[in-house]
Amino acid sequence: MISVSSGNLDLASILFDRYQVKIYNYLLKMTRDETASQDITQEVFYKMIKYRRSYKEGKFSAWIYTIARNIFMDYYQKQKNKDVQLNAEIYGEEDKNYSEINETNEQLYRALNRLNNSDKELIVMNRFQNIKYKEIAQILGSTEGAVKTKIHRAIFKLKELYLQNA
Repeated sequence: MISVSSGNLDLASILFDRYQVKIYNYLLKMTRDETASQDITQEVFYKMIKYRRSYKEGKFSAWIYTIARNIFMDYYQKQKNKDVQLNAEIYGEEDKNYSEINETNEQLYRALNRLNNSDKELIVMNRFQNIKYKEIAQILGSTEGAVKTKIHRAIFKLKELYLQNA
């Protein structure tokens, strides 16, 4: 990213290849809308190029996830203001052999969607995206200890919500 920020835009394609799927999956878990996730992912990489000079030799993944998070928050506020629910279906047709697994997954997603956005975001980043506590702390502008505590509490809330519907 240092080279990209210095003007070597050809190297941006390498960053896109490495992070596009991760960013898309993060956004898909947050929005549950494939089209919106694709659009936001494109915007993330557009802003990566546009604001490349603001990159300051830190951990690139924390920087790009911060951009993704900010764009998602803008998206969410626009959707909230329009009273549009963020509960679009992720899955197409279900395979009959996996109906029980899909039902469990749907219960989990319903419980996840009942969490407030900050708890949901923490769980998605840590459990679905496998982002380490330290990196999440950088993204959120917090401490590692505070992030660990918040994730622990969010998982406890998720477990309670999941078991209520089981």
